Amino acid sequence: MKKTKLSPSSLNLMLDCPRCFWLQIVEGIKRPSGAFPSLPSGMDKILKEHFDRFMKNGLLPPELKDLQGYKLFDDEETLKVWRNNFKGISYVDEESGILLHGAVDNILMKGKKLVVLDYKTRGFPLKEDTHEHYQAQMEIYNFLLRKNGYDTEDYTYLLFYHPNKVLETGEVLFNTDIVKMKTNPKQGEKIFLEGIKILKGEEPKANEKCEWCTWRNEK
Repeated sequence: MKKTKLSPSSLNLMLDCPRCFWLQIVEGIKRPSGAFPSLPSGMDKILKEHFDRFMKNGLLPPELKDLQGYKLFDDEETLKVWRNNFKGISYVDEESGILLHGAVDNILMKGKKLVVLDYKTRGFPLKEDTHEHYQAQMEIYNFLLRKNGYDTEDYTYLLFYHPNKVLETGEVLFNTDIVKMKTNPKQGEKIFLEGIKILKGEEPKANEKCEWCTWRNEK
């Protein structure tokens, strides 16, 4: 029997609409989606390479110049697994057998404690609440690290990149903004357990604001 796997993105779907989450995981019915832009994936790859060059020299990149007392996580083999979208940092709930996994972009170390560092690419400067859209994702990452026996700080960092201007040479310059987010691993666990509870039950009610469920009901 195929093991049920959950991720921060699927649990975000649960928070958005329990019915869409249940249909996707239990029935394999996914929301329709358009073409996924390739730029974020390309940026993700070169950013990891950029950070790894500094990590191998025991340095922080210029984007993190204002952070004091940190170093980049330098266990390259472990980081390779944690970055893998099919592996990531994982944990299995013993009672249900459901696996939760999440692939991180990078990890900072402050002494012996770990701090998740996630890259985000945007088309425009940040709004006051932009970082709040990633709260659940960050809670889950911290929960996963602690379940794997790692000591973590009660916060993570989001590093946002957005385009600034194009030079005469054709080079595109990006602005960066780093946001420190307070996290609670217990909240990450709560979200995971709620997902398990929904999957063990019957098809739940849809979120009243879910446009996809409204469309399905009108068919």
